[in-house]
Amino acid sequence: MIMSKQIIQTAQAPAPIGPYSQAVKANGMLFISGQVAFDPASGELKMGSIQEETHQVMKNLQAVLSEAKLTFEHVVKTSIFLSDMGLFAQVNEVYGQYFNGDYPARETVAVKTLPRNVNVEISMIAVVDL
Repeated sequence: MIMSKQIIQTAQAPAPIGPYSQAVKANGMLFISGQVAFDPASGELKMGSIQEETHQVMKNLQAVLSEAKLTFEHVVKTSIFLSDMGLFAQVNEVYGQYFNGDYPARETVAVKTLPRNVNVEISMIAVVDL
């Protein structure tokens, strides 16, 4: 079996800040690297509130999905990393607004520190064909 691998890159989401790709499409799956609240237009972090921060993260993920010609309906798995589990309810409320009720599998964990001292980072796995 021959595996195809395609790097997904869009200017509508923040450029990687290390040796990784925004996303990789392989064998009918899309693997999106963790996104934080960088505004791709300004390059600045959007951290006015945890809600604003989470919306920016989800917009960045949406931009990567869109570049791959996918939507949140294609997402089958997410991983949410929080700086403090006390933020769970607020992040969860914003996160849920991006799905139509057909939610992906998910884990949410609190970690000691996230890149650039953000409060939330989210990665996703999506399927190309529904």
